[in-house]
Amino acid sequence: MSKVVVFGAAGQFGRRVITEAVSRGHEVVAAVRNPASAPDFGVGVAVVTGDVTSADSVAAVAKDADVLLLAVGGPGRALFTDSAATVLAVVAALPEPAPRIVHIGGGASLTTPDGTRFLDLPSFPAAYLDPATGQSDALELYRASSGANWTYVSPPPIHFHPGERTGNYRTGLDQPVAGDDGQARLSYEDLAVAVVDEIERPEFQNTRFTAGY
Repeated sequence: MSKVVVFGAAGQFGRRVITEAVSRGHEVVAAVRNPASAPDFGVGVAVVTGDVTSADSVAAVAKDADVLLLAVGGPGRALFTDSAATVLAVVAALPEPAPRIVHIGGGASLTTPDGTRFLDLPSFPAAYLDPATGQSDALELYRASSGANWTYVSPPPIHFHPGERTGNYRTGLDQPVAGDDGQARLSYEDLAVAVVDEIERPEFQNTRFTAGY
């Protein structure tokens, strides 16, 4: 059993990965800015005050954690790079065994077969460009870092929605995992399965992975 601290716990994916982790017996801590307004995460989830962009706040919850899971979201670019930089710095300064970082990032930094990032395609929606760029920049922060054990997780770039938990998925690295129709698809619920599987049986340490059916 691992102790998993989840930042972005109140978001759509954060709630699903909490449900998956608790169902497998992990100890889960939901770190939220305002516990008084936090949703009911259910039995077995501790709720604490936590700000992923504050080094003091992250350090307070990281000391006895096994995993720091970032599922943060929002407009603009800064949140993603600030959160990654903060958590990387905190973890690198902790004595061993320090917690592992699992960052749920965007799918727009995945590439087409010719190496073009989805966010660089002419058809990429302008409304999503800032957060997509922020998530891509966060990935580069991880890749350039040292002193921390991290995993960056990218969902499919387009067809990623709440849905059914099947427990099935396939993994890849920097290109989407496409099905027979050429499209990469995955539910939030099955990405949560993939993430908790990775926590339990690490295969993608200090690298990025993606998943699809």
